[in-house]
Amino acid sequence: MASSSSYVVLLLVLLAASATANLSPDGSPNFGDICKEVSCGKGTCEANLGSQFGFKCKCEAGWSRNRPNQEDFDFLPCIIPNCSLDYSCMPAAPPAPSVPANESVFDPCYYAYCGEGECKKNLTYGQTCNCKPGYSNLLNITSFPCFNECALGSDCERLGINVSRSTSDDNNNNNDENQATSFLPGNFHWIGIMLITALLAVRN
Repeated sequence: MASSSSYVVLLLVLLAASATANLSPDGSPNFGDICKEVSCGKGTCEANLGSQFGFKCKCEAGWSRNRPNQEDFDFLPCIIPNCSLDYSCMPAAPPAPSVPANESVFDPCYYAYCGEGECKKNLTYGQTCNCKPGYSNLLNITSFPCFNECALGSDCERLGINVSRSTSDDNNNNNDENQATSFLPGNFHWIGIMLITALLAVRN
């Protein structure tokens, strides 16, 4: 029993020591750097301790999140244009994304909408949408959903979407600067410390 307690204490000390590497010089956590690790699509990132992942994405005018009524999920990127989308020219409307079975809520593909593409998690905790033939990522940004050019209404041009051509370049799919939102901001040391402390408090 004593050895397990000393192991837990040692673990807490190591977690605290590694977490202090993320502190600013004044000793407070540097949550402002979180926006360097995430992309909000057509939105801006704001560090916010009250948000689920420590940041919020504020959408630019004309853009919204993956699905309607997602104001509670303010960490999601702004990737859906608020313009005319006509799916009648396509074989079928893109299906609503199903929630993958046995996926972690920290997996960006759990929340992503890729339209006519397949979500692939990348090494930076973001995701890319690999488009089917005949479809391309909006704005040629690989984290944006895949649409056929014919589905984009002329009013989409006001959002900077070129509706006169559609190119999906395989080289763009490997572009690391186009990232989706990171769902693992920085380090989770503080959460680990809090959980272990809570477990020790309940145990005593």
